[in-house]
Amino acid sequence: MQYHALALARHGREVALLGYLQSRPHRDVLHSENIRLVPVAELSGLRVGPKLLQYVLKVLVQSVQLLYTLLRIEQPSYILLQNPPGLPSIAVAWVAGLWWGSRLIIDWHNYGYSIMSLSHGRSHPLVLLAKWYEKLFGRLSDYNLCVTDAMRKDLWVNFKIKAVTLYDRPASYFKETPLDLQHNLFMKLAKDYEPFRARAVSPGADTSAFTRRDGSSGSVLRARGRPALLISSTSWTEDEDFSVLLRALEDYERFIEEGAALPALVCVITGKGPLKDYYNGLIQKLHFKHIQICTPWLEAEDYPLLLGSADLGVCLHKSSSGLDLPMKVVDMFGCCLPVCAIHFECLHELVKHNENGLIFRDSQELAKQLKMLFLDFPSLEGKLQRFRENLRESRQLRWEQSWDQTVLPLLGSRD
Repeated sequence: MQYHALALARHGREVALLGYLQSRPHRDVLHSENIRLVPVAELSGLRVGPKLLQYVLKVLVQSVQLLYTLLRIEQPSYILLQNPPGLPSIAVAWVAGLWWGSRLIIDWHNYGYSIMSLSHGRSHPLVLLAKWYEKLFGRLSDYNLCVTDAMRKDLWVNFKIKAVTLYDRPASYFKETPLDLQHNLFMKLAKDYEPFRARAVSPGADTSAFTRRDGSSGSVLRARGRPALLISSTSWTEDEDFSVLLRALEDYERFIEEGAALPALVCVITGKGPLKDYYNGLIQKLHFKHIQICTPWLEAEDYPLLLGSADLGVCLHKSSSGLDLPMKVVDMFGCCLPVCAIHFECLHELVKHNENGLIFRDSQELAKQLKMLFLDFPSLEGKLQRFRENLRESRQLRWEQSWDQTVLPLLGSRD
């Protein structure tokens, strides 16, 4: 939604951006004169009675809270929201739109009911109710966007909703990171995360695990014998099984112990979410000699810099509906970072196997891919470098261009 806000602001529109303020928005959002942040307080303390009652109470309170917030802002011409989460925001936005005479635009990234089905099962009454809700209120919108052609077709076939495909594209700041900026980032992260620290160097040396600054010339060089930097990002939810990656890393460690010419690995998994503590517990039980894992929460400006500094990305997102694409891979490709991604139905719309990355189905296949890609690292020969070159040559559309071509015509002239 920050991307939408920035695109609207770029075209001179005044934007009220509603959302939780748990994390600091991107600095471009903070510095835009046309964007006003409208905080929505996150609810807590509704833990009374059975879980079903808690859920109903939470939805009711959120509905009142969100409607009150929407009716206090200046009259909008359009109300744009992302789904999921759509309960209760779609219905509340529709009511607010009736009050204000605003047009409602829904940006479909997935189905909320399909995510709910991961924990409750597809036949659970709550899941069926959520599906009915999305179908009913989704059809009351004025315009609809979606992230894949597969979802566009599904929206029409099952919901009778006409949508326009707006593929997720990387913002302009997702790009390869120059070596001097990589070094500054690594030195910054080394203050808090041990895997970024150089091994056996004198105190005060301007050296990270991956880079070093030459004392005489001041230029930045890659450290000799540096580890490979593997990165993944996640919201730590049930649609991403990180035990797949952990088992693959166990196999990778075994390959090295058996004599394979593989580099040490630093595996960085960014993000926060409900299952982070669970997976951190699993990680602490692992005893690697050649692999280090850390799970930081990065500032918004540091995340694209780290993607642009990494050697390989891993994506474990399995779409609950089989119809959405992982934004993390879009951002990685913007940084010309090759990706290994777990298979699901419409992934081929984004990841081209053996062209810009590899697709795997289980931990064993991922482990074999890691071994193949990192053999003789950091040589500039082999598939890993070829994938990177293919991404450099692809000259993919950026978010700003795609938005201007797809969304701007829906809005027409300025109201």
